[in-house]
Amino acid sequence: MGKSLVFSTTIPLRFSHLPRSISPFHHLSQCVPQRFSENSQCCVENGGIRLKVTPIRRNLSTKAVLSEPPNQRQYPKVAAKSTGPIPPSQLIQVVETAAKTGAEVVMDAVNKPRNISYKGLTDLVTDTDKMSEAAILEVVRKNFADHLILGEEGGVIGDSFSEYLWCIDPLDGTTNFAHGYPSFAVSVGVLFRGNPAAAAVVEFVGGSMAWNTRIFSATAGGGAFCNGHKIHASQTDKVEQSLLVTGFGYEHDDAWAANIQLFKEYTDISRGVRRLGAAAVDMCHVALGIVEAYWEYRLKPWDMAAGVLMVEEAGGTVTRMDGGKFCVFDRSVLVSNGVMHAKLLERIAPTTEKLKAKGIDFSLWYKPENYPTDF
Repeated sequence: MGKSLVFSTTIPLRFSHLPRSISPFHHLSQCVPQRFSENSQCCVENGGIRLKVTPIRRNLSTKAVLSEPPNQRQYPKVAAKSTGPIPPSQLIQVVETAAKTGAEVVMDAVNKPRNISYKGLTDLVTDTDKMSEAAILEVVRKNFADHLILGEEGGVIGDSFSEYLWCIDPLDGTTNFAHGYPSFAVSVGVLFRGNPAAAAVVEFVGGSMAWNTRIFSATAGGGAFCNGHKIHASQTDKVEQSLLVTGFGYEHDDAWAANIQLFKEYTDISRGVRRLGAAAVDMCHVALGIVEAYWEYRLKPWDMAAGVLMVEEAGGTVTRMDGGKFCVFDRSVLVSNGVMHAKLLERIAPTTEKLKAKGIDFSLWYKPENYPTDF
């Protein structure tokens, strides 16, 4: 088992051509039903049939297939308006390098025994979490010594007046990692004045003795990519045809119980609801178009900073679970392919409002003191 990571695909895409024995015209006629007007004429000529077809005028739409459905509600964007004084290409290069560096640490440890300790009754932390974060911090400090950093393990480090805040989850899905279950990642997101500007997530796929990785990346206004290929959220617009994902925190409180109920309800009316245990991975899967939505209460900035940008840049939508404008310091998130967002909020928003009415705290979780934001 080598320590190298695979971050790009090497197999070229191949497209088949029509067989030479079948002309494109005849091939098309076999696939597309022919429609004739009542004035079409048919006659026999030299033993064959000749059709004289009156052309049919059609009003063709010039809108793209992936255009927004009419009357779809508009939701506020969460991405930064720009990457600030640092060019997008420079910022994303460092973000990707940081995430890959952390992933190298994780890959080195993935098939070895774990040294596990506990932050709570079931909230694990391993030596790998700490080593991955240290490796990421080294990359960030080397390139941007004056930037502010918020790490899951190390807390706040750096200049609190910086316009840039790095939100680092050195091992998202630690419990999965500890068990060798293939749903964990290294997540690095950078905020510019409080809004996501650049992100990279290295997801571990495969399983014991067959681990591999793929890297998701995005910049504000620059699109979302997986292994260098542009990705887009799905266009599924029916809940009954959707595959959904959610998550549950370590505190079994009212919010946890409310989401258990949502889990049951959506299991009844969709193709299924998955609970994989790694928020950054779940959101990247929405961006990739293999699931339609993800929601969860009680997340932290390092859980969400990269994933929400990935979804929005892939054409999806991001809000709080009550439908309000989202920021990375919020305590709930709903991300979707966009076309289903309003339908999902029909159940999720009232549930969240009931929790708020009971006095459950949904104020901003945390924002570093003096950190400048646009909200």
